[in-house]
Amino acid sequence: MRIISWNVNGLRAVEKKGFLEWIHREEADIICIQETKAHPEQLSEALLHPVDSKGREYHSYWASAKKRGYSGVGIYTLRKPREIRTLGIPEFDDEGRILIADYEGFILLSAYFPNSQEGGARLDYKLAFCDAVLSTCNRLVQEGHHVLLCGDYNIAHEPIDLARPEENEQNPGYLPEERAWMTRFLGAGYVDTFRVRHPGEGGHYTWWSYRTRARERNIGWRIDYHCVNTAFAPQVRDSRIRSEIGGSDHCPIEIELEEGKL
Repeated sequence: MRIISWNVNGLRAVEKKGFLEWIHREEADIICIQETKAHPEQLSEALLHPVDSKGREYHSYWASAKKRGYSGVGIYTLRKPREIRTLGIPEFDDEGRILIADYEGFILLSAYFPNSQEGGARLDYKLAFCDAVLSTCNRLVQEGHHVLLCGDYNIAHEPIDLARPEENEQNPGYLPEERAWMTRFLGAGYVDTFRVRHPGEGGHYTWWSYRTRARERNIGWRIDYHCVNTAFAPQVRDSRIRSEIGGSDHCPIEIELEEGKL
């Protein structure tokens, strides 16, 4: 099973850059998207019901922000989940921050973590969201489920995860409090699947500023993740960054799971 996560930075914008053609070619089982900046009624029929090259139609699910043109997440899936829901906390659901899909064998959480903003203006809100997500994951694991938390965490965890760590120590996404939460999250029994496969390897990023030709020069940040609970990790066949794919300031990330064990 192949699951892709991508912050598209505006679904209607990326539609004009070949997004539907990419879905058609990719043939992924599940595609999680973040920062949709749209409500379902604003989307074309093709975006609501895309089809892959085998003629299979995706089910689509949406969590949109009350504020128009802001935040939002979606899930395209060939396999209909048993249940789909949001976090159930209005202050986060009102910004369309997360969708939780219950599949046979695991529970998928597609999340768009808040940006803490300059000077940490929204740091308290972000950390509250982080803690709510961790509590949810812990509860699901305690209930006997495997979990896969994917999406844009808006956190570069370690110096290896961004091109210029020293210059960004006081910038949103690399604040000490954000990095400490990521350490606590992983220490609570979760695995950063990409880093496990690429320990000590720098230069792997998922976001580049549109300014100063940052992507061309690979001056980026790794802030998008596929993380799983420790017991689920043996079922991960691969975890990779698809930096060759354009259309957004983020690139997609992909995880492959052992189909026979789900």
